[in-house]
Amino acid sequence: MKIPDRRIELFTGAESEHRFGGPATGDEKTMLVAMLDAQRATLKLKCSGLGAELAVRSVPPSSLSLLGLVRHLADVERRWFRSVLAGHDVELRFSSVEAPEGDFDGAGPEPEIVAESWAAWETEVAFAEAFVAEATHLDVEGHDGWRGAVSLRWVLIHMIEEYARHNGHADLIRERIDGAVGV
Repeated sequence: MKIPDRRIELFTGAESEHRFGGPATGDEKTMLVAMLDAQRATLKLKCSGLGAELAVRSVPPSSLSLLGLVRHLADVERRWFRSVLAGHDVELRFSSVEAPEGDFDGAGPEPEIVAESWAAWETEVAFAEAFVAEATHLDVEGHDGWRGAVSLRWVLIHMIEEYARHNGHADLIRERIDGAVGV
């Protein structure tokens, strides 16, 4: 077996090979959605095959964990798509004014917490996907108390950035848990 010369050669398997198989040309909405889909798939891949280990913290004093990232991104999806763009009056699922780090602090290893966290993330991603699919253009706007008026275009770009940054964290956390790289 040949030892990889570069870290990228460690990325193997069907999930890894097809994550970034979206279009490299085309209309803006199609390309943004494909890139966000690839980032979401990367998060799932980084967490694949783990149960309670998802709650393992990165390094003290950080509260980062893979499950915390899943919960955080569920809240981020909910905030930008459901609350800001769709205008629904909803609270975040895991964080609050009283518990601003609830997404990470509440990420315990219990099977029901793991299942609830994934279900929340999947629900929010499904809502976001449906919202984007139904949007007639990228200039659809919502209002955010932090940014003011934001367009769907801005939210998609922000979400790609948000996932990409946290997927970098996920790379390191996963490697620390079981030595897995390239997943």
